[in-house]
Amino acid sequence: MAAVLRLAKLAVFSTACTHLGSALSLDIQDSKDADAKNRPVTKVITLLKDMQKQLQKEADEDEAIYDKMACWCQTNDREKTEAIKTAEVRIDGLTTKIEELTAGSARLNTEIKNLEKEIAENQDSLDKATAIREKQLAEFNAEEKDLLESVSALKAAITVLSKHHSGGFLQVANNRILGVAATLENELSKHAALLQGVLSPSERRAAAAFVQAPADYFDAAPTFKQSYAPQSGEIFGILRQMLDTFESNLSASQKEEQANQAAYEELKAAKEAEIKAGQDQISTKTGELADTDEKNAQAKVDTDDTKASLSADEQFLGMLKEKCQMTDKEWEERQKTRQLEMEAVSQALAVLSSDDAHDLFTRTFNPSLLQLASSTAYSDRRAAASQVLADAAKKAHNPHLATLAYQVKLDAFTRVKKAIDDMIAQLLKEKDDEIKHKDFCTDEFHQNQLQTEKKDREEQDLTAKIEDLTMAIEQLAHAIEALKGEIAEMQVQLKRAGEDRELENKDFQTMVADQRETQKLLKTALQVLGDFYNKKTASLLQRQEPAGPPPPAGFETYKNNAGSGGVIQLIQQIISDAKAMEAEAIRSEEDAQKAYEDFVKETNASIEAKSKDIVEKSEVKARAEGDLVETKEAKEAVILELEQLSNYNAQLHQSCDFVLKNFELRQTARDEEVEALRQAKAILSGAKFEEFLQKV
Repeated sequence: MAAVLRLAKLAVFSTACTHLGSALSLDIQDSKDADAKNRPVTKVITLLKDMQKQLQKEADEDEAIYDKMACWCQTNDREKTEAIKTAEVRIDGLTTKIEELTAGSARLNTEIKNLEKEIAENQDSLDKATAIREKQLAEFNAEEKDLLESVSALKAAITVLSKHHSGGFLQVANNRILGVAATLENELSKHAALLQGVLSPSERRAAAAFVQAPADYFDAAPTFKQSYAPQSGEIFGILRQMLDTFESNLSASQKEEQANQAAYEELKAAKEAEIKAGQDQISTKTGELADTDEKNAQAKVDTDDTKASLSADEQFLGMLKEKCQMTDKEWEERQKTRQLEMEAVSQALAVLSSDDAHDLFTRTFNPSLLQLASSTAYSDRRAAASQVLADAAKKAHNPHLATLAYQVKLDAFTRVKKAIDDMIAQLLKEKDDEIKHKDFCTDEFHQNQLQTEKKDREEQDLTAKIEDLTMAIEQLAHAIEALKGEIAEMQVQLKRAGEDRELENKDFQTMVADQRETQKLLKTALQVLGDFYNKKTASLLQRQEPAGPPPPAGFETYKNNAGSGGVIQLIQQIISDAKAMEAEAIRSEEDAQKAYEDFVKETNASIEAKSKDIVEKSEVKARAEGDLVETKEAKEAVILELEQLSNYNAQLHQSCDFVLKNFELRQTARDEEVEALRQAKAILSGAKFEEFLQKV
C-alpha cells in the first residue's frame, strides 16, 4: 500500500511538473504575441461566462427538483388529509359500535343470570312439589295399607260371626271369638278418629262390653216362646258399619290420591316446560353473547389499528407540511441568492467587457519587461499549485478541487490558502463523519438482526398459541353441542317416561277398579247365598217340639244343598285372590311410581349438572376466544414490527451499503486529496516542486 501511495504521489507531481513546464513555454511564446497583454482579463471573462452558464444550469435543475417536490407535497397532502378524515369517521363509528356491543353484552349477561335464577326457582319449586308428592304418596300408601289390613281383619271377623248367625255357633272355637274381640278392640283404638260420629254411644258400650266378655254373648239360650236373637247380632252390625266406613274412607283416599297425582303431573309438566324454555333461551343468549363479545373485541382491534394508522398519517402529514414549507423557503432563498449572483456576474462581465476596460487592460498589462519578469515567478508558483490541484481533482473526481484550481490561477495567495485550509478541514470532517457513519451502520445492522430474530421467535410462539386456542375453542364447542344433545335426549326420555308412567297408572287404576268391582259382585253373590242358607239354618234350628205327647212322624229334616258350601268357599277364595291381586297391583304401582320419581330426580339432576357444565365450558370458551383475539392482535403487532424492522433494514442497506463497501477506498482517496491540498499550499507558500519529488 505504501508503494502504491508513493507511486501515486510521484505521478501527481510528475504531471504537475509537465504542466508547469508547458505553462512556462506558453508564457514565453505568448510574450512574443501582440495579443498576450490581454490574456488574463480574457480568462476572467471566459470564467464569468462559464459561471453564467453554470448558474443557469443549476437554476434549471433546482426548478425541476422543486416541481417534483411540489407535486409530491400536493399529492401526499391531499391523500393523507383524506385518509385522516376517513380514519376519524371510522373511529367515531367504531366507538359507537363498541358502546352498543358493550351495552348488548351487559344486557345479555343480565338476562342470562335472570334466566338461570328463574330456572333455579322453577327447579326448586319442582323439587319441593316432588317432595310433597312423595310425602303424600307415602302417607297414602301407609293409610291404604292400614285400611286394607283393617278391612281384611273386619271381614274375617264378620265371617266368624256370620257362622254363629247361621247356626253353627257350637262349632265356633273360643279362640276365634277372642280373635274377633281383639280385632274389634284394635280397630276401635287405631281408628278412633275415623269412627268418631259413626258409632252411637250405645254401640260403643256394646262393643266395649263384647271386648270385655266376648264369651257371654254366645252363652244365653232362648226360651220356647222367644225368637232367637243372639246378642252377637249387634256386634255383627257394628263390624259391618265399621267395614263400610273403612271401605268408604279407602275409596275417598284413593280418589284423592288420583287427584293429587294428576295435579302433580300437571304442575311437573308446566315446570319442566318452563325449565326447558329457560334453558333454550340461555343457550340462545349464550351464543348471542359469545358473538357479541367477539364482535366487540374485533371492533376494539379495528379501533386500535385505525388509531395507529391515524397517528402515523398525522405524523407523516406534519412532517410533510414542515418539509414542504422548508422546501418552499429554501427555494425562495436559493432563487433570490442565485438571482443576485447572476446579476453580480453579469455586472462584472459588463464591466470587464466594455471598450474602456479593454483599453485600460491593454495599458495595464504591457508596462515594461521588469514587471513581466517579476510576475513570471509569481505566475509559475500559481500555475504549479493550480496544476497539482487540477490533477488531484481529476483523479478524485472532485469538482470542488477543480474550482479551487481555477481560483489559484486567478485569486490572491491568501484567499487561495484559506480556501485550501477550509477544504482540508472539510475533508477531515467528512472522513470523521464517514467513520462514525460506518460504526453506526455496523451497530444498527447488528441490533436490527437481533430484534428481527427475537420478533421471529415471538411470531412463532404466538402462531403456536393461536393454533392451541383455536383447537381448544373447537373442542369446547363440540363438547357444548354434545352436552346440549344429551340434555335434549334426556328431556325426550323424561317426557316419554312421563307418558309411559301415565299410561301405566291408567292401566293400574283400571285394573284396581276391575278387581274391586269383581270383589263387589262376588260379595253380592256371597251375600245372597249367605242370606238364604243362614236364614234356612236358623229356621230349622228354631223348630222345637211342644210339651205333651209326641206327634206322628213328619218330614225329614231339610238339608242344605251339598254343593252350597263348595260354591261359597270358591267365591270366598276368588274374593281373596282378587284382593291379593289388588294388593300386588298396588305394590307394583308404588314401585313403578317410586322408580319413575327416582328417574325424574336423577334425570333432572343430570340435566342441571350438564347445564352447569355448558355454562362453565361457555365461560372457558369465551375466555379462550378473548385470549385468541388478544393473541392475534399481538401477532399482528409483531408482524408490523417485523415489517418495520425489514423496512429499516432496507433503509440501512440503502444508506450504508455504499459506505461499507467503499470505506477503505474512500478513506484512501480522501487522504490523497488532503495530501494534494497540503502540497499545493506548501508550493504557494514558497516550497520548491523538486523537494516533493525527492520526498516521493
